[in-house]
Amino acid sequence: MSYLKHHDVLYVTVTSAFPLEKELVDKIDKATTELLDSVGGKTSLWVLEDNTLIGGLKLRIGDTVYDGTVSEELYHFEKNMNHEPIMDDDTVSLLIQEFTQKAEEFRPKIHKYQLGRVISVSDGICWMDGLADIMYGEVVEFECGEKGMVLDIQQNRIGCVIFGEFAHIESYSRVRRVGRIASVPVGDALLGRVVDALGKPIDAMGYLPYEKRRPIEFKAPAILDRAPVNSPLHTGIKAIDALVPIGKGQRELIIGDRQTGKTAIAIDTIINQKGKNTICIYVAIGQKETLVAEIKEKLQAKGAMDYTTIIAVPASASAALQYIAPFSGAAMAEHFMYEGKDVLIVYDDLSKHAVAYRELSLLLHRPSGREAYPGDIFYLHSRLLERAAHLSDELGGGSITALPIIETLAGDISAYIPTNVISITDGQIFLDAELFNEGQRPAINVGLSVSRVGGAAQSPVMKKVSASLRTRLAQYRELAEFMQFGSDIDDATKATLEAGKRLTEALKQGRYSPIADELQTVLIYAVSEGYAKNVEVKDMERFEKELYRFFEAEKAELSFKVKSAKKLDDTLKTELNKALDEFIERF
Repeated sequence: MSYLKHHDVLYVTVTSAFPLEKELVDKIDKATTELLDSVGGKTSLWVLEDNTLIGGLKLRIGDTVYDGTVSEELYHFEKNMNHEPIMDDDTVSLLIQEFTQKAEEFRPKIHKYQLGRVISVSDGICWMDGLADIMYGEVVEFECGEKGMVLDIQQNRIGCVIFGEFAHIESYSRVRRVGRIASVPVGDALLGRVVDALGKPIDAMGYLPYEKRRPIEFKAPAILDRAPVNSPLHTGIKAIDALVPIGKGQRELIIGDRQTGKTAIAIDTIINQKGKNTICIYVAIGQKETLVAEIKEKLQAKGAMDYTTIIAVPASASAALQYIAPFSGAAMAEHFMYEGKDVLIVYDDLSKHAVAYRELSLLLHRPSGREAYPGDIFYLHSRLLERAAHLSDELGGGSITALPIIETLAGDISAYIPTNVISITDGQIFLDAELFNEGQRPAINVGLSVSRVGGAAQSPVMKKVSASLRTRLAQYRELAEFMQFGSDIDDATKATLEAGKRLTEALKQGRYSPIADELQTVLIYAVSEGYAKNVEVKDMERFEKELYRFFEAEKAELSFKVKSAKKLDDTLKTELNKALDEFIERF
């Protein structure tokens, strides 16, 4: 009787396809009057006819409907039946067979649901009344078939964001509770597909035969359900795997100005997961459709779409869809994580996600704070990113590694959203526009980039080889800046500068060309130990390629030792030095 808390009169409506006998109407009137005697209140009974119901009876008491009509059965039949498109005569035959079977099994059933009323609609926000038992985050369905999600519950009205077009939703039309929290399809069927924020395919590849759904909002694993980050997730990018290593279950922020290569790093990381039993999910929030199409083509060409799902919500999509997109991606990733699998998810980018949430919050008349963002903007991203974890062995040992992307303005990482996400994540890779324009790509600013937990997951040999790399690069950058003001330098400084130039050149890398971890280790070892000191800076690219070919073709066994060794001992060092001496003689 929650409806009566807000209404003086309980409206009772009886609707049928044919005229009802007076005795039945009187019986219903008496029953509803007796129902209210215990709580107090008045009733108003209405009897209507509607031939679209086909047969049966529909009783509405307040905002609750008890529906035993044929049209309601057909509604549920349509919702539950297989939505696979009709492609041939066999499909038609199966459809007829399924329909006939359902008709034969049909037994009158009373369905209970709640109906509300649309008060007003504008800018993708719908205000409703009724629906006394509605929950936050629940899905509602409008008469026109569009769906929305409840984001605001007040005493006298309910605020809902609309997922699709809102122009054809009319004021005072009916809105129906679906009875479930917003959810998306999950499972292997999504691999290789491009879907929207609701999990509907948008890649013209036809029907998506999913078997399970999962709510987009789900609690993050508890502390005791987690295991330490101790297994590396190789990006295939030398500068990252050596200086800011990422572990499975980590959250590593990629941050930088526009057009500095943020998306390129994420896509290269996805490509590098080929053959590593890692499922990848790329969430494009507010990106250009042409960019998403290019990314899909590139992933397909590299064979990466076999283990990747793309969730594409372009800039033209509603703010509501942009808001739920990363949560949908997290739900799809969690399904695999709880099955004991490793998942990499990229959120590209959370700056646009924050803007979409700000738009919705302002339209829902929530108070604004710094930069007009709502007060819970930190919680928005923290509850999303905390779902990335490395689960304990008791829960299957699966993991979600998150790579959120944030776009800065003029390199300002002290802005509101960047500082929020930096404080949530386990480290950040900062891409510098100045370095990018100098030709240093990936343009990683070593001084501002850090990985707080990934070092524990780094391979032992790489960890030893790259231990002093950050310091040496910092010294080189400092000396290089100082040299702008003078030319007289001693031999030691000159040697440091020359070594720094070769090291910087060695860390350069083109797009879509991930490098195996053991080959990265060999290259960094070779440059650090001075094997490239006589190589011209312009020849470093050739030096690198020939070194890889040499170790792949002639030193495969040694490469495997580097990959699997527990430490860089004297024996391994001797073998590496001998192999590098042999290579330098040929080079």
